[in-house]
Amino acid sequence: MGRGINRLTGLAVQKLTKPGNHADGGGLYLCVRPTGGKFWIFKYRFGGREREMGLGSLITFTLAESRDRALAQRKLLADGIDPLAQKQTLLLVRKLADASVITFDTAAARYIDAHKGGWRNDKHVAQWTSTLATYARPVFGAVPVGEVTTALVLRVLTPIWAEKTETASRVRGRIEKILDWAKSQGYRAGDNPAAWRGHLENLLSAPKKTQTVEHHPALPYREIGSFMRDVRNMPGTGALVLQFIIQTACRTSEALEARWAEIDFDNALWTIPSQRMKSGKEHVIPLTPAAIDLLKAAQKLGQGDYVFPGGKVGKPLSNMACLVLLKRMERGDLTVHGFRSTFRDWAGETTAHPREVIEHALAHQLRDKAEAAYQRGTLLQKRRLLMADWSTYCEKSSD
Repeated sequence: MGRGINRLTGLAVQKLTKPGNHADGGGLYLCVRPTGGKFWIFKYRFGGREREMGLGSLITFTLAESRDRALAQRKLLADGIDPLAQKQTLLLVRKLADASVITFDTAAARYIDAHKGGWRNDKHVAQWTSTLATYARPVFGAVPVGEVTTALVLRVLTPIWAEKTETASRVRGRIEKILDWAKSQGYRAGDNPAAWRGHLENLLSAPKKTQTVEHHPALPYREIGSFMRDVRNMPGTGALVLQFIIQTACRTSEALEARWAEIDFDNALWTIPSQRMKSGKEHVIPLTPAAIDLLKAAQKLGQGDYVFPGGKVGKPLSNMACLVLLKRMERGDLTVHGFRSTFRDWAGETTAHPREVIEHALAHQLRDKAEAAYQRGTLLQKRRLLMADWSTYCEKSSD
């Protein structure tokens, strides 16, 4: 062993207390601090400059380990590489790699935050958040988004594909969008494991063939007169909004979130903006005298933007209000949405109003594209006659 290298011994390393740099040779030094701390350093020359880099503390690296680390630096120098620059480059690469790795949960949160401004309402945001938290998070929420695989996606979808097909299909679509976003942002590469066409369609049955049609419990239209009579006798805002929903055949959320700015009393029209419609298109509902009377009754509830205000200032009535009302009426067998089916059954079975007018009144999209193109008008006058007939039918009490 040459005198110029491996000068220190394990015992000497432990006993050294004199502050300063103690050479082991080959550029390796044990640095003893005035405070007693001991650190390994490597000194060398590169490009005509004296340089120094830390190799860790004595607590972490033994003498033998530090010699190996110093040897690795000398090999870099032999190859014309600056050890300190190499170390800084590796640290930068590691930082960049860490910055490019995010979990699926983080990707989902960023996707929702980036897109929620274009969604219809806060309820839509809540649905995205809730479904992903319920189904995706337990399986791969903490997994780096770049490592989400087909197997993981199937672990989410398979248990609910047959029993909750519609929900599963929505979850799949949401996962697909998030993974596409992650790829665009550079957080993952390759094909999308949640894609349906050409991929999951080969592994899962088609949703339309799997799902069972769920019908909302609906009141037979022959009973609507007596039912409306009973609702009129019920106190509270819930009774007003339920009558309004039935009179206009609208969706529950459309009525609950109705604002006075949407109501045109002079022309008896209610214009629901596109962002609050399921179809994403503005919908105009002709208001019957009975519906106008309900709105005038609602005006007495207090000031505010919402037609049917809730208990909290600046908030609409809760969507539970009508369900609670139905339970108080001992009609828990019904759903609010089911009254649209009641209207549809009445119009289709007892009137001569054209089908396209009825579908338009329900804000349904016509399945036949040619027919939809032909019926681009609002059919407003025809729908006004339809809603007048429906209102008259609702006002007739039957025992």
